[in-house]
Amino acid sequence: MAERKRQLVSNELTEAALQLLARKGFDAVTIDEIVTSAGVSRRTFFRYFASKEDVVVQFLADMGVGIHAELAARPAKERPSVALRHAVWVPLAACGDHSERVLPVVQLILRTPALRARFLERQAQWSDDLTGEVARRAGRDAGVDLYPRLAAGMALTAFDAVLQRWSDSDGTEDPADLIDRAFAVIAPALDGGA
Repeated sequence: MAERKRQLVSNELTEAALQLLARKGFDAVTIDEIVTSAGVSRRTFFRYFASKEDVVVQFLADMGVGIHAELAARPAKERPSVALRHAVWVPLAACGDHSERVLPVVQLILRTPALRARFLERQAQWSDDLTGEVARRAGRDAGVDLYPRLAAGMALTAFDAVLQRWSDSDGTEDPADLIDRAFAVIAPALDGGA
């Protein structure tokens, strides 16, 4: 019960902070504004996050964990392009389904240099995690074989390109359509190397 309450507080705090940051801009928002918006104390905020930047980083970490979990849950014999497309499609579909809430956060991350740098750091971790999962699924050694790292990199490059395009279009382009188009380009390489 305590863990459930902790998760609820964390989710509420994250949502309030992300929306405030997206609306006003990263540099314009203070911790005091975030805690007022979330209805919690500064002490509570710092129990969950070390800084306002950490709120965004946690959002990104959760997204990466979700991508990895989706890939791990795919059928073992599925073509790599299908499994990887699905893995990155799930968070993109969530973006599209909640675009009024998520698009400003994505734009904040992509347009704020410090947050963009943290996003790229997180993507490096995602790449390591996906590389290991691709290697496991293909029965290959990621320390010797280039395919797992290249496959993970191509999937994440497609993910990044779709996020950027969706952000630049102010949400007018459909992320699901964009990911389908991106994977149509990279699928031959993903499946040919498997």
